[in-house]
Amino acid sequence: MYCGVDEAGRGSVMGPLVVGAVFVESDDILLDIGVKDSKKLTPKKRESMYEQLTSSVPGWSVSIASAADIDRLRKSMSLNEIEMDMFCEAVTRYPASEVIADCPDVNETGFTTRFKAALKTDGTVIAKHKADDTYPVVSAASIIAKVTRDRMMEEIRQRFGTDVGSGYPSDRHTMEFIENWIKENGKAPEDVRCSWEPVRVMLSRRSNTKISDW
Repeated sequence: MYCGVDEAGRGSVMGPLVVGAVFVESDDILLDIGVKDSKKLTPKKRESMYEQLTSSVPGWSVSIASAADIDRLRKSMSLNEIEMDMFCEAVTRYPASEVIADCPDVNETGFTTRFKAALKTDGTVIAKHKADDTYPVVSAASIIAKVTRDRMMEEIRQRFGTDVGSGYPSDRHTMEFIENWIKENGKAPEDVRCSWEPVRVMLSRRSNTKISDW
């Protein structure tokens, strides 16, 4: 059996980082489902494929780090190190002779070497950029990760009772929500990564100014 692994939410300022892994004996079942990189699928299609994958593949798993987890871990680790630990957790849930990862590091060779060492495996380890677009098993993993994160973001929206956007810094709904919350409460809302630079700037401004100065 071999495994694909990918993440969703690495660069987000709000919400979790989710790593998904899918285990298969061959690509046949994935090709029948028609998996693609999750970014190239509509939310409805991702949901449909998620249900097909989780009910038909030999194994799948997720590893989740909350915003608070990431803030705590980043005091002593890089984001790449956090993600590698999550990759290791996800891909060791079932035995696999080969692991294929969507590489989060600019250096594919270096990441592959460190990943294999962390896994303590004699099997094959491949880490490539855009693996989610070229390896069906990694595409499947990206769908698992993305749908899991999307569902968690929906839970966050329901809890706050307002549109918090996608959670990414490029999303004005997300950034406006965070900024307004900090203005009104003097602290970042739950589920926001305070170690991210845009949030640190907002918090610094709030601590040094009056609300009327914004």
